Amino acid sequence: MKAVIFDLDGVITDTAEYHYLAWKSLADELGLPFDKEYNEKLKGVSRMESLELILALGNAQYTDEQKYQLADQKNELYKEMIKKVTPADLLPGIESLLKELKEAGILIALASASKNAPFILDRLEVTPYFDHVVDVTQIKNGKPDPEIFLTGAAKLGVLPSDCVGVEDAEAGIESIRSAGMYAVGVGTPAQMQKADLIVASTSELTLDLLKSSHANRA
Repeated sequence: MKAVIFDLDGVITDTAEYHYLAWKSLADELGLPFDKEYNEKLKGVSRMESLELILALGNAQYTDEQKYQLADQKNELYKEMIKKVTPADLLPGIESLLKELKEAGILIALASASKNAPFILDRLEVTPYFDHVVDVTQIKNGKPDPEIFLTGAAKLGVLPSDCVGVEDAEAGIESIRSAGMYAVGVGTPAQMQKADLIVASTSELTLDLLKSSHANRA
């Protein structure tokens, strides 16, 4: 194991509630019946794909320009909300894991579907741990396509087979597996069926666990 590539939401921190509230505000304005159950469909997909899923709840037709305006409107609201993020919002065990990886000389990258990822890392005060941040502005295909994880490996200068990817969404696990990396899923066995290793919480993630699991992979 030479590198670990992390997803952001649900792995490093959890801004999912802010995403939900921002989308909910937009959906309410458009008169669309958007709720938390439907919001699960948005996990791990891009902003424009998320918008398309929400607009599918109604019958109205929108031009591409109108769709971009709606996506921007949601993002502006979300950006206001994430200004509240602090280091206290790091998920359990993540800071100690980042420290362990850094001290062991393991490279670290972020593979996030969020254009706001660099801002969030700054708010969490963990930017110095990351050797590279790949976000959707640098790729053509979002998850479950492997491009974002392959780009991370390329930017770090390591082979995909020497990488561990950590995700909490099914689309993300597919992306990691398709990239030829070892996939670690944070969640339940039902959610993470395709993961090579499943942990219920980020607090279970340690350098030793990742190294030994990667070394013993089938």
